[in-house]
Amino acid sequence: MRRPVRSHEEVHALKKSSTTVQEPPGAVVHRTTPPPAWQPRTDPAPLLPDREPYRVLGTEAVADTDPELLLRLYAELVRGRRFNAQATALTKQGRLAVYPSSTGQEACEVAAALVLQEQDWLFPSYRDTLAVVARGLDPVQALTLLRGDWHTGYDPREHRIAPLSTPLATQLPHAVGLAHAARLKGDDVVALAMVGDGGTSEGDFHEALNFAAVWNAPVVFLVQNNGFAISVPLAKQTAAPSLAHKAVGYGMPGRLVDGNDAPAVHTVLAEAVRRARSGGGPTLIEAVTYRIEAHTNADDATRYRGDAEVEAWRAHDPVRLLEHELTERGMLDEDGIRKAADDADAMAARLRDRMNAEPELDPMDLFAHIYAEQTSQLREQAAQLRAELDASAEPADETPGQGEAR
Repeated sequence: MRRPVRSHEEVHALKKSSTTVQEPPGAVVHRTTPPPAWQPRTDPAPLLPDREPYRVLGTEAVADTDPELLLRLYAELVRGRRFNAQATALTKQGRLAVYPSSTGQEACEVAAALVLQEQDWLFPSYRDTLAVVARGLDPVQALTLLRGDWHTGYDPREHRIAPLSTPLATQLPHAVGLAHAARLKGDDVVALAMVGDGGTSEGDFHEALNFAAVWNAPVVFLVQNNGFAISVPLAKQTAAPSLAHKAVGYGMPGRLVDGNDAPAVHTVLAEAVRRARSGGGPTLIEAVTYRIEAHTNADDATRYRGDAEVEAWRAHDPVRLLEHELTERGMLDEDGIRKAADDADAMAARLRDRMNAEPELDPMDLFAHIYAEQTSQLREQAAQLRAELDASAEPADETPGQGEAR
């Protein structure tokens, strides 16, 4: 038997009647839409990044940039490029176990170091050696971890630089925790955390951004989007319009900047640091750049990208971009270019000489800087090693005729 066809009014009346019969008195009626009082917690419009990366070079904004800053950026870029070349050579000579070059990304590295004040903290990833050197760390200490001979290689508290983080994105929650603690204590401290595009796929990245926004922590996140997480292109990691758009989901502003434009990166980072310092909370910045060299000296980049792509990015080289701008404006001449190159070569020569010297290692350092107070097991192991070292240092007793041919 076919059911009778009912009009729209009859169907509405039946639904209303059914609801009235099934729901007990005082029950909350199910709503298909949120109540009228619902509204977004945060207006998303101001948090959205611009459609195009922010630029300074080649625009009118250059005229408003401090000339001394531009020249300082240039000198640091040249120095950083030479540092990368020397460190890569040290891997081929067996003086470094591994080196993740940041050639092509020097603008991000240098700008990150120069925007911070002395009391601020830098939280680098494993590729951010240039940033820690530009902040003032001894280059040999910066390479010690990659040399494999002593813990982090430096005292993080002394330099306010966290250890170069090899695990992806694990330094980000640490940066948020330090920044939040500083805010609770009333300290004037901003934390700048650096990460690659590959790190944005890690859970630590999302947890850090969420806590930072909820706590309004004075922290700045700088994502260096260099195109690849080792061999994985960005398109296979995320479908978001940009990595900067991810900021909106956590309630913080996202900024998009040309990562090869040194003054542009410095400008955007400086604004974010000022905002964080004044109580405005965190910012996520995506710097669009490119890793010219392989992931590390152990990587074969030709297996996942072509020469034409690399050459296209060489035409957008951060050192040459700034050099061209400065020479066009009469702020840099051949003598200035030569002086910057000579200073960089001198730095590389000192680094090479010091890295070629055999390090003086103390095996007892194995037990140092593990716990504030050593455990009983570590004390026992340390005592055992000390006894073995003392025994090996004592001259061996030789009996007459020992070592002679029989």
